[in-house]
Amino acid sequence: MKRVLIIGCPGSGKSTFGRGLAAASGLPLHYLDMIWHKPDRTTVSTDEFDRSLSALLATDRWIIDGNYMRTIGLRLGHCDTVFFFDLPTDVCLQGATARIGKPRPDMPWTETELDEEFRQWILDFGIHTRPEIIKELEAHPGLDIYTFRSRDEADAFLRSLDTFRTPATEQ
Repeated sequence: MKRVLIIGCPGSGKSTFGRGLAAASGLPLHYLDMIWHKPDRTTVSTDEFDRSLSALLATDRWIIDGNYMRTIGLRLGHCDTVFFFDLPTDVCLQGATARIGKPRPDMPWTETELDEEFRQWILDFGIHTRPEIIKELEAHPGLDIYTFRSRDEADAFLRSLDTFRTPATEQ
């Protein structure tokens, strides 16, 4: 496990898991939202995003947190491990709502509300995005794929890493 993708619905716990995985593995963690968004709530150009992503993918070790379906095939072609957060919609909505007003290392601003467009994207995730993710995962055989259907499953995975931690991974 040297090149890792964390994907799934917003609010599912991807970023929290990513921080735990980075701490347990020593792999550097990168958030696609931090590459795409600027602090003033605008975005970089598609070309700038693609250049930053390509530079990141060219490195030997990383964890990348985020969906950005336009580039998922490219990222799957460079990774060896995928963590897919396939949680119920209501859990994801609760997660997205719970983080409102809290600073986060995965976003360059603090959200002050759950805007309707983002809420709708979460509601539609299972209908539109989830099938695309599954299709892409099936098109990339040979990857180590872990699917979590609850946050407890993700937490148990991180605890299992602590059990097998070696001095080389401790930093």
